[in-house]
Amino acid sequence: MTLTAVMARSPSWWAAIGAPVANHLWQSTLLAGLAALLALLLRKNCAEVRYWLWFVASMKFLLPLSLLIGVGNHLRWSVGPGIAQAPVFVATHLITEPFASASPAPYVSDSPLAALPRALPTLLFIVWSCGCGAVLFFWWNRRHRLIAAMRGALPVQTGRELEKLRRLEQSAGMTRQIELKVSASALEPGLLGIFRPVMILPKGISDRLTDAQLESILAHELCHVRRRDNLAAALHMFVEAIFWFHPLVWWIGARLVDERELACDEDVLRLGADPHVYAESILKVCKFYLESPLFCAAGVTGSDLKKRIEAIMTNRTARNLELGKRLLLAAVGVAVIVGPVVFGLLHATQIRAQASAQNVPAVAPAFETVSIQPNKTGEPMAGFNVKGRPMSGVLMKPDRFMATNFTLHGLIHVAYGVPESQIMGGPDWLDSEKYDLDAKINATAIERLSKLSQEEAGIERGRMVQALLAERFKLQLHRESRQVPGYELVIAKNGPRLQQANPGDTYPNGLKDPQGRPIPRGILETGPCKLVGQGVPITALAVDLSERLGRNVVDETGLKGNYDFTLDCHTAFMERGESLITVLPEQLGLELNAQTVPTEVLVIDHVEKIAADESSQTQP
Repeated sequence: MTLTAVMARSPSWWAAIGAPVANHLWQSTLLAGLAALLALLLRKNCAEVRYWLWFVASMKFLLPLSLLIGVGNHLRWSVGPGIAQAPVFVATHLITEPFASASPAPYVSDSPLAALPRALPTLLFIVWSCGCGAVLFFWWNRRHRLIAAMRGALPVQTGRELEKLRRLEQSAGMTRQIELKVSASALEPGLLGIFRPVMILPKGISDRLTDAQLESILAHELCHVRRRDNLAAALHMFVEAIFWFHPLVWWIGARLVDERELACDEDVLRLGADPHVYAESILKVCKFYLESPLFCAAGVTGSDLKKRIEAIMTNRTARNLELGKRLLLAAVGVAVIVGPVVFGLLHATQIRAQASAQNVPAVAPAFETVSIQPNKTGEPMAGFNVKGRPMSGVLMKPDRFMATNFTLHGLIHVAYGVPESQIMGGPDWLDSEKYDLDAKINATAIERLSKLSQEEAGIERGRMVQALLAERFKLQLHRESRQVPGYELVIAKNGPRLQQANPGDTYPNGLKDPQGRPIPRGILETGPCKLVGQGVPITALAVDLSERLGRNVVDETGLKGNYDFTLDCHTAFMERGESLITVLPEQLGLELNAQTVPTEVLVIDHVEKIAADESSQTQP
């Protein structure tokens, strides 16, 4: 039994943590590879561009694509789970998310490794925590040494070092003056601090450098200040602490140091420094002083010194970006940022379904036997116990799902839980051909359903029926938002007439489900057109009204919390012949205004009628 197999046998933590983390690392690695290709393409251009490419690759480790996809997910233009996915989407999904989070079949083994999946998450967390702690301690220790070395640094009030620094700041157009200090340590000139950096010079450096050499060193450090290199370096150190196990993160850190020093060298030469003088000043600093121990305390001597001196002495001028390369970088930036948003926009329903699957335990949509027969007589099938009159109905028992004299349109309504008015498209026979359906649930699924809450079990049963319709009727559909005639539920002019449910109400003598179990919250029809609501939000009432009116009802009351209410429209029907819309303001203080409202509808893309010889089948 391999380690991969062990991980696959731990579906709960793998689906919730393992697969998302693995996909995030893979996506970040792909982006780093893309940054490497672009940096190679731009190797003759300025180092500043390559530096920011590597910085973006570093920050990608802190930004999962799921956050950008979530932006598109909330824009409400969604595609349903039954739609046939486009090849581009499938390819993108396979490339960016190769690690599946679907739960595998149960596995039983006497091998010692069989117990490893239960301990693996804890073991991995301990290993990661130890590595992260070790990296943080390493950086803290170096920072402690640096602060100790700089503890005796004294502010510089006068002198040629301060005069040259202020003149360079004025030439660069800097509005905030940098504090200058002199330290007795042997560390190289550098910047200490992230948001308000302080420039530290080793004592006696002005005796070892000429005026021109000192000026070039100060100019180099000011370049670090203007670019905020200490802040960028600190962010990457944070990435290294979290993703210490990924070698690419450390390689990116080395590239950042290389390109930032080359970028500062290019800036110093661009400001008019003599290449020979500048190279000599760097070599003298390397000769007499030590390199800064911290990545986020930018100095002078970092990166590949031989490569830097060669570039300085030859005074190679970096080329500006040509139009083609600018367009390429712009296209890549749009693809990286806008692409995931569009991905989430077009496939929001799939994303919501994945999020829902993480919150509700998945039950395999398995039926032991399925029988679907066309109903030509209108008579109910055996098991509904109705005689003497035609009828149609649905029964969801613990061990089976049954429907008699039911159209496929009605079955879709039951499976997806949307009003029939929100199911659009498809052939005419969806509303005319009627079927008797009897599907027996297998023992494994019955046992797992019994362990779920009533709400969770209802969601899973709906998924089972959805899978059945997709398999037997070849049903494919998608969701989209449309403006359709509907209602807005608002507060009537005399105010609401609702009783707010108190927290902790148990309703010992309240509503009961068909099995006689108390219902803590819900809406039941206790008589002909008599609704009793118990501890429910107004949004639940809006959903119930949508079902009864056949049009989408949008809650615009602004009422929060849960309420108890009784809505009896049967008396009004009998005595005055009035409608539900009329009695709603009288009894609940709410009213319905006819409006065109945005509604998420199901659109039928493809469906096939069941042939006579395919109407009954036993599942494997």
